[in-house]
Amino acid sequence: MTRPVVVIGAGPFGLSTAAHLRARGIPVRVFGDPMVSWRAHMPEGMLLKSTPAASSLHCPQPGHTLADYCDAAGIRRLVTDEDIIPVETFVAYGEWFQQKLLPGLERVRVVSVDRDARGGFEIKLDSGELCTARAVVVATGLSGLAHLPPELAGAASDGPSASGPLSHSSQHHDLGRFAGRELIVVGAGQSALETAALAAEAGARVRVVARGRGRVAFGAPPWEQPRLRPASPFGRAWSLWALSYYPHHYRHLPEATRHHLARRVLGPLGAWWLRERFDSAVQVQEVERIVRAEAPDGSPVLTVRAFSRPRTGPRGGSPADGTERLTADHVIAATGYRVDIAAMDFLGHGLRTRLAVSRGAPRLGPGFVSSVPGLYFTGLPAASSYGPVMRFVCGTEFASPRLTRHLAAAHG
Repeated sequence: MTRPVVVIGAGPFGLSTAAHLRARGIPVRVFGDPMVSWRAHMPEGMLLKSTPAASSLHCPQPGHTLADYCDAAGIRRLVTDEDIIPVETFVAYGEWFQQKLLPGLERVRVVSVDRDARGGFEIKLDSGELCTARAVVVATGLSGLAHLPPELAGAASDGPSASGPLSHSSQHHDLGRFAGRELIVVGAGQSALETAALAAEAGARVRVVARGRGRVAFGAPPWEQPRLRPASPFGRAWSLWALSYYPHHYRHLPEATRHHLARRVLGPLGAWWLRERFDSAVQVQEVERIVRAEAPDGSPVLTVRAFSRPRTGPRGGSPADGTERLTADHVIAATGYRVDIAAMDFLGHGLRTRLAVSRGAPRLGPGFVSSVPGLYFTGLPAASSYGPVMRFVCGTEFASPRLTRHLAAAHG
């Protein structure tokens, strides 16, 4: 009997990849909770920054786009760049996609993946089942990759927690818990700015602490996009167009360049539709850097270094060393995600030691294959090899067919 391919993860990249594998007639088992990161780790009331054109899961069969889901659900079609997508609609779309194309998905957690004696893989599930696969696709998305900068760690000695003095933005679904409380949100990207706006609208007193002058900024609305540049899912610019549609050779760039582009292109920037809500409800404090975070009595204190100013000393209201102490009832670190193979502890020690990595991320070859034959990575872990488009849903259009073709040729 032909051993199946196993896809670990049931978010956009996992579902899209599995749909392509099934369309080729390749036996596939998909393990995971559909759209769980979007359903459980995004704040209630969130709106997607991406446009409808950049928010469809790629599929080899027609009829499975976001617009198709809207038609099937009897709701208004989301198709133009001015249409804004509620996260609840996107989650429902992903679940609809799964039910139509991958009804056999298994809602179990993968405990471990190791090599087996036949050159394939042995997978242990939390149900107790042991199964084998000829190839494995890791599509676990943001799971386990929340990043907390070391300067903030002092306020979370046991790790970030929604019930402690400091948390990560991925740990909040209901921001109403902060009504009437003082809240600091650290960060300047869409996650930070939208979290701050939603918390303020829920009744919190919110201040955003952004590291760097001019870091809090918002994109231009669609009608102000330059018309003489090529269109891409992220806006009109030659660089965005190239990174969206021609990431084939990205992995051949110098390592430092790849990581810089993956991190900075389409980096901290609020959505155009958020500006008015944010400006009317949230304070902003731009600082040179955060020196440390503490929680001596259970309440967080941030020590920040302000931008250069006359040194007035303690009597002038600012310490002579240029630092300032900021207090709040809670701090949310909207500090993004960092790919680290070491955090993917379901991969056996033998696999992890054999994987070629680049700054913690797997170094991928043609078709998204890792240095371990038969082990593939897609989505965010592929960004350092294939570029920033892998951080977004529209990256499924490039990744899924190419991964599937390579896997079919190598393991068909």
